[in-house]
Amino acid sequence: MTAGGPLTVVEFTDPACPWAWGSEPKFRWLRTALAGLDGDRVGWRRVFGILFDEDDDPPPDPDAEAAWYHRYIADIARHTAAPYAPRLRWVARSSWPSSLAAKAAEAQGAEVAVPVLRRLRETTFLLGAPADRAETVLDAVTGVPGLNHARLSRDLVSGEVRAAVRRDWAETREPFPEVLAVTGPGPHPGRAKEVGERHRFALPTLVFTGPAGRAVVPGWRELGEYVEAAERVAPGVRLAAPRLTAAELLERHRSVTEPDLALLAGSAGPPPGAVRVDGAGGPVWLHPSEAATHPVLRG
Repeated sequence: MTAGGPLTVVEFTDPACPWAWGSEPKFRWLRTALAGLDGDRVGWRRVFGILFDEDDDPPPDPDAEAAWYHRYIADIARHTAAPYAPRLRWVARSSWPSSLAAKAAEAQGAEVAVPVLRRLRETTFLLGAPADRAETVLDAVTGVPGLNHARLSRDLVSGEVRAAVRRDWAETREPFPEVLAVTGPGPHPGRAKEVGERHRFALPTLVFTGPAGRAVVPGWRELGEYVEAAERVAPGVRLAAPRLTAAELLERHRSVTEPDLALLAGSAGPPPGAVRVDGAGGPVWLHPSEAATHPVLRG
């Protein structure tokens, strides 16, 4: 990184959030651009905000709720162009199990944690069966390269990991003043959500912090808004992500959507040799080794 000093990014998210799922191509671009900066003084931290909490009231009619939420996801996909499951079998009963697993995977390094979180997102948005119990979470991530599955199963139920996610829960419910009254065009400008007697950051929200201060980019935003925020708080930084071929993109990420291909590879064509999984709104392309263990093809 240049002499501007450290730049940190905090991502408020949830594995089952449809806006976060739709934002993944832009966040992949940002992570790639940040990784290309000189030095190692750039950090990216995920905060799991718990979209579906343990003490939420159960729906009186789970099937009707699933049908309504599926329509909600479809409406969001009209803005994000993200694929989604043709049928949602149920709404996640709790975000805790998947968030605990995603947090626990971080102890095994980003090369493991990122694909673990991707798999957990895909149980909702490809399979239509959200991983919302410890056993379904562990099943969903079976076969992720480099994952120590036995360690994850232990860490998933540890007090240390649960305390870390509880801290994430609390941090998400202490939104900054600048997001309490956000207004603006678009379907999801990112105003903090009322949850009971508190507010929480809208999901997703990125917070950029650098030598020149803090910039908060909440909700559904264009890529340029994230880039401008990062460069504003870290003067001297210029973000650019290298353009990959479709094959290189698949090799790096193992699971790519058409918006991924358009933004990161400039390609409308599928990666050669990829396994196609058709969702509503478009396909997802899986690396053959990813397809061999992916729950959407096992299920």
